[in-house]
Amino acid sequence: MTNFRSVCPATGETVWEGRSAGPKEVALAVERARRSSDGWSATPLFERIRLVERYRQMISDHAERLAAAIGRETGKPLWEGRQEVASMANKVAISIQSLSERAGESEREAAFGRSVLRHRPYGVMAVYGPYNFPGHLPNGHFVPALLAGNTIVFKPSEEAPLVGEIIDGLLQEAGLPDGVFNIVQGGRDTGIALAESRIDGLLFTGSAATGAHLRRQFVDRPEVILALELGGNNPLIAWDGMPDAAASIVVSSAFISAGQRCSCARRLIIPKGSVGDATLAAVVDYAQRLSIGSWDEAPEPAMGPLVSAHAADRVRAAYDALVASGARVVLPLLSPPDRSGAFLTPAIVDVTDMEVPDREIFGPLLQVMRVPDFDTAIRVANNTAFGLAGGLISSDQSLWDCYALRARVGVCNWNRPTTGAAATMPFGGLGASGNHRPSAFYAADYCAYPVASFEAEAVIDQTSDIRGLRSARRDHSNGA
Repeated sequence: MTNFRSVCPATGETVWEGRSAGPKEVALAVERARRSSDGWSATPLFERIRLVERYRQMISDHAERLAAAIGRETGKPLWEGRQEVASMANKVAISIQSLSERAGESEREAAFGRSVLRHRPYGVMAVYGPYNFPGHLPNGHFVPALLAGNTIVFKPSEEAPLVGEIIDGLLQEAGLPDGVFNIVQGGRDTGIALAESRIDGLLFTGSAATGAHLRRQFVDRPEVILALELGGNNPLIAWDGMPDAAASIVVSSAFISAGQRCSCARRLIIPKGSVGDATLAAVVDYAQRLSIGSWDEAPEPAMGPLVSAHAADRVRAAYDALVASGARVVLPLLSPPDRSGAFLTPAIVDVTDMEVPDREIFGPLLQVMRVPDFDTAIRVANNTAFGLAGGLISSDQSLWDCYALRARVGVCNWNRPTTGAAATMPFGGLGASGNHRPSAFYAADYCAYPVASFEAEAVIDQTSDIRGLRSARRDHSNGA
């Protein structure tokens, strides 16, 4: 085991310090989960619901503590942390509904008796938490998994161990039996050890690169259910409408959470000419007016820092590479002089007619692409290996009908930010954005497997149904 710590990206102060779990500690956590699996899956559903609802109440009771921890470790403004905590609490009721609708039980009468559909838990689930939503996103995996009867080994993001520690404490205080929920803190090595352990499922939210590695790692382990929620190089077509209204949607799509949401718009596609020019000018105006500050500043800032100076350096490198390749700077990427190295200002570059890398730049950098017509706009939007989110800004219903039909994304919005999502709907993407295991309301699908049963209460002689049966040579009726 090695020591590691989390720091506040806004100030550099140490927030949490502890030891990372090594292979032995990971194996012990998995074994605890394994020993508890049979008892937890046999626990009546109403009792599992009662305990998870108790956890929901604990979240509400400790909402400010959780929101502050999210702000301190990720840099998110307090208003964003509070929204995340509210989403965590709301996830419980939605997961109960989802379990009933998508992974519940049903029965039909049949001539022989009845046919019954049941769902059973997989067993031990590993859940990996991301840093951008260190509470909400892992919560969206393990709440439905617990309700379905699985036990959990949770590895929080190494950038947000305090948030993970608080979540673990709330679940234990809610009364979960020993071994049902286990936590292992650490970074890459801890994650590798957990993936190599005897688990029945791995639920991951994070980068496409890590997701691709996990796909390769588990290609010869088909017995492990793998659910990957990855990133995207998300397009937003702004085709018409009042420039200010369109710009408000663009800015909300591109720069919320300092651009650190997997559903943030990365590419803005606009028509060549005056309409596109007016929209872009309005976007620049809005972006320049976004206030930047620490998580607990008053008045509340629109944007906080990135999760670390290292994350900011990656965005700077991507920006510099685009500019060096010929991108025209519309709004420069700057580091505020009175702030830590994790802070960046919103940036916009015009990459029209350029060959640019198809990758997710996880920060406040928006690439503009000008096109001559709407058909080209859709082709440019779909010209990516990713397929998470996309959107159209237009008052023309026919354009929306066309885009909704042709868009290759799992989240497709009209006159709403690309970051608009709801727990009552599925959330997931195509291609490099996942492995066809959408989360949110569809999370129940990867937390339990279906079992079809055909049942008759009495032992019924099937002799008449057996074709080609020779005549009996002796009487078996008396057991002779």
